[in-house]
Amino acid sequence: MGNIEFEYPLWFILPILYLICLKFCPKRVESIYFPGFNYIKSATSSKDIIQKLLWFLTVLAIATTLATPLSKSSVDIKNDKGYEISLLLDASGSMREYNKFGIAKDIIIDFLNKRKHDKIGLTIFADFAYIAVPLTYDKNSMIRLLKRIDVGVAGVQRTALYEALFLSANLFKESKAKNKIAILLTDGVDNTNSIPLNVALKTLKKYGIKVYTVGIGNRGDYDQRVLEKIAKDTGGKFFEANSLQRLKEIYATINKLEKSEFKATRYVKKKYYIEYPLAVAILLLVGIFIYNNFRRVSI
Repeated sequence: MGNIEFEYPLWFILPILYLICLKFCPKRVESIYFPGFNYIKSATSSKDIIQKLLWFLTVLAIATTLATPLSKSSVDIKNDKGYEISLLLDASGSMREYNKFGIAKDIIIDFLNKRKHDKIGLTIFADFAYIAVPLTYDKNSMIRLLKRIDVGVAGVQRTALYEALFLSANLFKESKAKNKIAILLTDGVDNTNSIPLNVALKTLKKYGIKVYTVGIGNRGDYDQRVLEKIAKDTGGKFFEANSLQRLKEIYATINKLEKSEFKATRYVKKKYYIEYPLAVAILLLVGIFIYNNFRRVSI
């Protein structure tokens, strides 16, 4: 249940008033005195204590119900002012060398944890490209998926780089976000010819997507000229990463360049628990009824 508080705590005065009334407001009933009255009184005094205790607990349960127990939790609603980001990750066979794929995944996961208010999608490419995760706020699901995938998930022989750009661009087809970016990480060159570069660039420009390109590994492994062109034509930037530290620095730089600008609305979510003390009060009333009937029979 979490931390329980009461919406109307003044109702807890009720049990105190009940105790005061027991003390200073005794019942006034017509009495007939007869011999042996004191003996009967002493025999029933313990039962009176039980009855008074049951009534006190009932009043306490009713007061708790009226006080309205509840728990509160703050919920932030993010208005659609953040960025929409598409991550493109090369999963071709060459990414297995020097554990480039594993290192890239770890850095991307760290990047995801820093972009809490953005919608992010993931495209994987090798022999072919596919959308692994569409644009979503659910970073946890994406992180779980990243931890499971490995080189070979889309083949190991080729690099469908332009196809990945084209598919990634189409993620934004219905997007109304003002800030749309893509981050492409690769250690190779396109060699599938499934989508021409100019078609991919035209689609990226059509949807206003800024592309940051990252060449990982040694110069010559990737086509620097093409990666620079993709970044320049879309208003992004090209980076080279030949070490783990450099790759970390690149994603940290992109994170600083593309900071989310969003407005958040906070409201308090309330969960009420009045059914519990109410149920106790009803059970106590039933208990009092049974107890009084049993008492009359025994007397």
